[in-house]
Amino acid sequence: MPFPAAALARAHRYRFHGAWALPAPPDAVYARLEAVDGYPAWWPQIREVHRADATSGAARVRSFLPYDLAMTVRATRHDPAARVLEITMTGDLDGWARWTVLTRGPAACAARYEQDVEIRKPLLRRLALPARPLFAANHAWMMRSGRRGLRALLAGRTAGEPGGI
Repeated sequence: MPFPAAALARAHRYRFHGAWALPAPPDAVYARLEAVDGYPAWWPQIREVHRADATSGAARVRSFLPYDLAMTVRATRHDPAARVLEITMTGDLDGWARWTVLTRGPAACAARYEQDVEIRKPLLRRLALPARPLFAANHAWMMRSGRRGLRALLAGRTAGEPGGI
C-alpha cells in the first residue's frame, strides 16, 4: 500500500535548530561564520565552497552517510549589527539556513543555527520514510563536528589537536 501524499511531503522536509556555546567574542564568531570560503578548512563535512559572486555560490556537503549533497546558495540576509547570516539553497536541498550569533558575555556567545529544507535528491526522496532517523542522525553528527572545528579554530588549534573540543 503506498504512503499517503501528505506523509511523503512531510518526510521530505527537515527542520533543524540548535545552538553552539562558544568561548569567544560574538564578533569573532560572526566573522568566522561569514567567511564561507573558509568553512572546508574547519568543518570537514563542508567539502567544497565555490563563490560565483559576492552573494552566491555552490557548495558540496558530505557527512557520515555515503552521499553528497550539492546545492547553489544565495545570501538573503547579511546583518553584522544583528549578527545574522541567512542563505537560501537550491539543488539536492531546497530551503534556507540561518546563523544568529548571540552575546553570552564579553568573551562568550551562542551561535544559533536554524534550517528548513526539503530533500530534492531522488535517491534520498525514495528513502525518506525508512531512513529518516539515519538522515537526522547524520545531520546531528555533522553539526557536532562543525562545532568542534569552529571551537578549535577560535582557540587557534585544529580540531584533531590535544585540547580540541
